[in-house]
Amino acid sequence: MANRVGTLVTRRYLIAVRFLRAYSGSRHREWQATVPRVTTRETSVLDNLRVPITIVGRLLLALMFILSGFDKLIHIEGNTAYMASGGLPALPALTVAVGLVELIGGLAVATGFQARWAALALALFTLVASFIYHRYWSLPADQQMIQQLLFMKNMAVAGGLFLLAALGPGPGSAGSRGSGR
Repeated sequence: MANRVGTLVTRRYLIAVRFLRAYSGSRHREWQATVPRVTTRETSVLDNLRVPITIVGRLLLALMFILSGFDKLIHIEGNTAYMASGGLPALPALTVAVGLVELIGGLAVATGFQARWAALALALFTLVASFIYHRYWSLPADQQMIQQLLFMKNMAVAGGLFLLAALGPGPGSAGSRGSGR
């Protein structure tokens, strides 16, 4: 009985493997091309707007970093004092380094050039900054709401940056070369 069950399982396995091999590669692509694509009016409208939506999304995501980085570079003393209030060393060189990371990373995300690496760096930077400067859980109840809002906003921005790092800058980017990535 056990041999029959084993033989039956083996036969079904071999049939499944043969089936998958038969429909893999070019045959699968040919079969896939015959399947009608279901599209709705909304889908086709969004497909037509894919390039401008991607560009606007990257610009909006990058704007916060570009403005913040530029501000750190032109107001070094004030930003150094603010960074020290979070427990970081009061070093103007650190302020300049952070400003450059934000400015260059933001420009990379906005243009799409090396956007995946820039997005990853900015996402990690945003997470670290959030846990340093927006510790709402350690504040009195009357001060928690605003800091929690800022913390959650930063988590959302980091999430968008992680998506950008994973999926690429999309069409209309300096690094896409027509590939859509």
